[in-house]
Amino acid sequence: QVHLVESGGGLVQAGGSLRLSCVVSGRTFSSNTMRWFRQAPGKEREFVATINWSGGSTSYADSVKGRFTISRDNTKNTVYLQMNSLKPEDTAVYYCHARFYNNYGPTGDYWGQGTQVTVSS
Repeated sequence: QVHLVESGGGLVQAGGSLRLSCVVSGRTFSSNTMRWFRQAPGKEREFVATINWSGGSTSYADSVKGRFTISRDNTKNTVYLQMNSLKPEDTAVYYCHARFYNNYGPTGDYWGQGTQVTVSS
């Protein structure tokens, strides 16, 4: 059974920073692509950032580019999202997502329970 557990959310003033963490258990961590998504009240879940298995390739939504950084530590089975220069519009529940692969393609998608980030103006 695969489990993803996020942490690090909270309340911060605009311009502040937070670092989210997501610990993955139950599968070989390095054989996956990790993503962060977020969902604001009344809105659909949206992509935030992604990182490949080695950490050598990352991609970001335009809305967070230059402010957020995704990284991973395969020795700790953990992916991070460093969020700087936070804005009130970054307020959302942030979800960690893992897609595992084998030699033939994707083998499963898993989600964490989410962590709330609230940015006050």
